[in-house]
This record gives sequence, structure tokens and C-alpha cells, in this order.
Amino acid sequence: MTGIKTTGEKKLMLFSGRAHPELAEEVAHQLGVSLVPTKAFDFANGEIYVRFQESARGADCFLMQSHTAPINKWIMEQLIMIDALKRASARSITVIVPFYGYARQDKKHRGREPISARLVADLMKTAGADRILTVDLHTDQIQGFFDGPVDHLFALPLLADYVAAKVDPTKLTVVSPDAGRVRVADRWCDRLGAPLAIVHKRRDKDVANQVTVHEVVGNVKGRVCILVDDMIDTGGTICAAADALFANGAEDVIVTATHGVLSGPAADRLKNSKVSEFVFTNTLPDPLDLELDKITVLSMAPTIARAVREVFEDGSVTSLFDEQA
Repeated sequence: MTGIKTTGEKKLMLFSGRAHPELAEEVAHQLGVSLVPTKAFDFANGEIYVRFQESARGADCFLMQSHTAPINKWIMEQLIMIDALKRASARSITVIVPFYGYARQDKKHRGREPISARLVADLMKTAGADRILTVDLHTDQIQGFFDGPVDHLFALPLLADYVAAKVDPTKLTVVSPDAGRVRVADRWCDRLGAPLAIVHKRRDKDVANQVTVHEVVGNVKGRVCILVDDMIDTGGTICAAADALFANGAEDVIVTATHGVLSGPAADRLKNSKVSEFVFTNTLPDPLDLELDKITVLSMAPTIARAVREVFEDGSVTSLFDEQA
């Protein structure tokens, strides 16, 4: 006989960086496992140190880190953790990125610009990642930037079902805040059986370099409008779109977005907006500690946990969404 046979079983291990441990704990609870104890701290000069306190040899490792602020620090920490797992002889390394940093820089608009979303994918691959699992990328083509499997999860079923349970479906109109989100809005229409409207941004010829005119394409008068987007950062675009809907006779506006980045003036804009409710998922922690009645946060942990289990058991992640189509 040549060689040695092993009867060992596969082992799943779940790791988390320091960016958003609350979501990782929720996913661990859904999976019925504990997060692997990890020692992580910053040196005085800002360098990051990471050491896992359990052996990862031969394990299928899932590493969670959402790219929240300060975004560059948490991306670097994730790369260091991937490298640590690679050097610890992990069998496989799946990187779970609920919010993928630099996703908006997915193409060149002008000369001498980077494609930073591709760079982040290259860094993860070089560090040792075998697979990426992420939620609602800014554009679908980012999946092609990573040289390996990418499992792209969607928050649409979670968000749409929440809206459908609250609002009379016969009064709903799904609204895209700009031309770039029309495809996503179309999927919402298919799921809710609602008509589509679009807020088209035009530049006023009398005001240089400023969007001042918002034209609404579609009937929104007397309707409950659901503005759908992948992320809300400063809140300027979405709040201006909501104002345009109200100006065109909308009865109410509800905003849904997967990622609540909420930076800069977002807090004041959301607070002062006439929008009745902002619905986010918990792919990012709340950076503003907003305690507004009009903000609702839904958990993506069950969806992420089911995807992790499908990957671990060599199942189908796509089937999670085929069931809900």
C-alpha cells in the first residue's frame, strides 16, 4: 500500500475582524457555532497584529469583515487575517464581505483614474482568499474582478417582503433614484407586481456644475413610492429624489437601501427629510448611532449563514434566491 488514507470530516471555522463583530456573532448563532477567538490590536504606529487562538489546519475557514469606516484600516486587517489563515494551513479561505469597499470605483470615467474595486479583489486573491461572498455589489461586473468563485447575495427579498407586509400593494410604485439603478428597480417591480418610475437628474443650464432639476418619469401621483438603492452615503441623491416625488404628488415615500453608509451630512438629511421611513440592512454598523423612529434595520445574518452552509456543504447558493423569485 502506498500513501495514507484519512477518515477525518470537514471542519467549518468562522472568524471575524473588528469592523462589525455584531453581524458576525449573529451569523455564528444562525450556524450554531462560536467565532474563533482572535487576538488583534494596533501597534502605536498604526500597524495591525492578528493571531488566531485555535488551529485552522485543514479547516474550511470563513472570514467576515465589512468595509466600514475607517475603511482602509479594516481592509488591511482583513488582508492580514487572510494571510494568517493561509500560513496556518487552512484548507480553504472564504472571505465574507457584507459591504465591499471601493465598489463605486469599478471603471474609469476619465484618464489616469484607478479601478480600485479591481485592486481590492487582486489584494484579496494575493493574500490567499479562495472565494468571496458578498452582498449587493454596486455593479454586477465586480464579480469578474476576482479570479475565483464569487457568491453574490441579494437583500431584495428581505427588503421587498418587509415593504409588502406594510403597504397595500395596489398603491405601490417602485422608483429608481437614477438611471443606473433601473435594473435593480425592475427586479423589485417583478417581485411586488408594482409599476416603475424613474427620477431623472438633469443639469440646469443656468447653474454650472450642479444638478438642480429632477424630472420624474412615470406616474407617482397619489402613490406610495418605494425608492430603491444599493447604498446611501451622504443622503444627498436619495433625499433630492424623494423631494421630487413629493413635488409630483406622491402620497408617501419609503426609502430602502442595502448598505447604510451614512457619512457626513447624512444624519441631518435623513432627519429633516419628508421620507416616512428609511429601511436598511445591517451589512454595516450604524456609524451615527441614529435613534430616529423613521429608520428600520433588517438583519442579513440568516441569509449570510445559509449561504455559508451551502458553500461548506458544496450546495447551491443560487438556490437561496431561486426559491424566493
